[in-house]
Amino acid sequence: MDTAHSPWQPPLIWRAAQLLARALVGLVARLEVTGDVPAHLRRGPLVLAANHISPFDPAVLVAACQTRGVAPRVMATAGLFRAPVIGTLMRRAGHIRVDRGTTAVHRALDAATAAVAGGSVILIYPEGRIGLDPGMWPERGKTGAARLALTCGAPVIPVAQWGAHEVLPYRAPRGMLRGVARALWRRPVIRVHFGEPVDLGEVTADSPGAARRATGRIIDALTDALAPLRSDEPDRPRHVDPGRPSDLSRVHRRR
Repeated sequence: MDTAHSPWQPPLIWRAAQLLARALVGLVARLEVTGDVPAHLRRGPLVLAANHISPFDPAVLVAACQTRGVAPRVMATAGLFRAPVIGTLMRRAGHIRVDRGTTAVHRALDAATAAVAGGSVILIYPEGRIGLDPGMWPERGKTGAARLALTCGAPVIPVAQWGAHEVLPYRAPRGMLRGVARALWRRPVIRVHFGEPVDLGEVTADSPGAARRATGRIIDALTDALAPLRSDEPDRPRHVDPGRPSDLSRVHRRR
């Protein structure tokens, strides 16, 4: 099949799910989306690299993408694909299963590479997990997003988001009802910003250390895009989740 003439099209079930996500986010919070995705990139090939701060992130990012006319295929943990209803939706919508901590994890990157090569937009968390930086700044990333972009030659847009951690706690579903009830009452502001494409400059896939250097640039771009969203919380977040652990082993240091 000539993918240049037959790009992947998001199925109707995924478009409907995006509208549902937007309604859900609007119910518990006030969503503010800034920045944009250039019109010529909205159907791909494109890599969207987002920071990961809460179990509520997927709904927030899907809703934000819907406001910008983007229907990404999401790289998501295998647990979602095993869920009875959500798993069926994920598979039918063309999302990509990531079996973390297993020998099958490499299949996710292979599938994502094929998807981007076929003209898809892929949404990925370069940190590889909900970040545990004490200040909730982006952690040192895994190299998957960078390798995906370098292999396919696709642009990378950082998608910074802040506020989702005020809806669902880190250990959800534990504490989920309390978090949602609090959000319904307070309706926190959730901000999402689509930044400028990351300048990978002279970094090429076959140069030594390319994936690690490109990863550093992606995390730097995410950090820069996040800073204005939390300008009144520059050091530590005001909302403290007592169930969220801290991990200093992956603190990102700007290059």
